[in-house]
This record gives sequence, C-alpha cells and structure tokens, in this order.
Amino acid sequence: MKRRLILALMLMGCGTAAAQATSDFPYGPSHVFAAFRNGERIGTHTLTFQQNGDKRTVTTSIDFSVKALGLTMYRYMHRGQEIWNGNTFESISTQTEDNGTKYGVKARHDANGVSVVREGGGAPKLASNDVGFQQGNTARQTTMPASTLPSTHWNLNQVKQSAMLNTQNGDLAKIQITPRGRETIKTANGTLQATRYSYTGDVQMDQWFDDKGRWVKAAFKASDGSTIEYILQE
Repeated sequence: MKRRLILALMLMGCGTAAAQATSDFPYGPSHVFAAFRNGERIGTHTLTFQQNGDKRTVTTSIDFSVKALGLTMYRYMHRGQEIWNGNTFESISTQTEDNGTKYGVKARHDANGVSVVREGGGAPKLASNDVGFQQGNTARQTTMPASTLPSTHWNLNQVKQSAMLNTQNGDLAKIQITPRGRETIKTANGTLQATRYSYTGDVQMDQWFDDKGRWVKAAFKASDGSTIEYILQE
C-alpha cells in the first residue's frame, strides 16, 4: 500500500511538472517574421508549435529571395523539425538549399551527448549567420556535448549557451552572448518592450526577446554589407 502511494505521488509530481512546463510556454500555434534586406522585403521566417502531451514539435520554414532588376540573384530555403520533451531537446532534422547548395542535418540527444549526422555543403555563400546565408562543409558524423541546443533562435535558453548546433550545416558554433538592455522594438502592428542580446563568435547578430520570453526581432549584417532585419508580424 505504501509503495503504491509513493508511486502515485511520483506520477502526480511528474504530471504537474509537465503541465507547468506546458503552461509556461510563451508561444502560440505560430510565430511569423517578415525578413528585410536594406529595407526591402525578401521573404519570411515562420515557426509553428504543436503540443501533444509532453511532446512538442517545432517546425521552421524559411524562404528568402533577393532580386535585382527583376531577376532573382539569390534564393534560400530551409525546413526544420525539432522534437522536445517538456523543456528537454530530443532531436532535429533539417534540409536547406542555399542558392543551389544543399545541406542536410539530423541530430539526436542520446547517452553520449548530441549525435549529429550532416551531409552536403559547398562554397561560402552570402553571410555567416544561421538564420540564413551560411556556408557549409562536407558530410560527416560527430557528437556534441549533451547541453548543446539547436540554433533555431526561438528558445530563450540559448542566451545562456557558449555553443550551439548550427542547424544548417551541422557545425558546433562557438558564441559569446552579451545582454544589451531594454529597448522598444517595432512589430508589424505596434511596439514591444524587449531585451537585446548581441552574439559574437561563429554567429554574429542581435536578437531581442520580450517579457514573455518570445523571440521578437533579429538583425545582422550580410557579407556584402547589407543589413538583414526580422520584423515580427503581429
């Protein structure tokens, strides 16, 4: 009887923790950015979130197209799907086409850490940021530390990291992240208060997270000197 009672209490505790993790999640079903290059819209970056019990699936879709004189000069497509168990990262699978160069990455959290299999890649492209415009490498398999998170940008916990899994090319991106204080940012329909974080190292960009813990803005420089900016569509 005592053993059954202890087991019941343990199960209740686990259920409460899972429910708490779900209720604290700051995002709705979708989260959409418009991407601009030097003020001209070039595409969208869309996140969708699906909850099934303790499991959460996060889907990323990025589509960019840079045009000049009516011609498409650069095209970028990225698709990714992450699986989380509560707040624990389990796996990710991505496919990318960077102006004709293709990449594939699969990573899974296992007993040895985060096991990564990558393939594809080629010459450097337009810039060095994981939100797009990034160079790749030849295929290989590696294992990263168990604490490694994917660089899908929506997770506020990434600002505590010193390295992330580059979800385009499968590299371990070493980073330094510095909080820059509170700022008012523009969205498609108004303004938000958010905290700015500057990334240096293998990823160089700025990101903003609001008081709910949501990713609400991004900005970085492409290698040609152009400015890429994400504006939240809400």
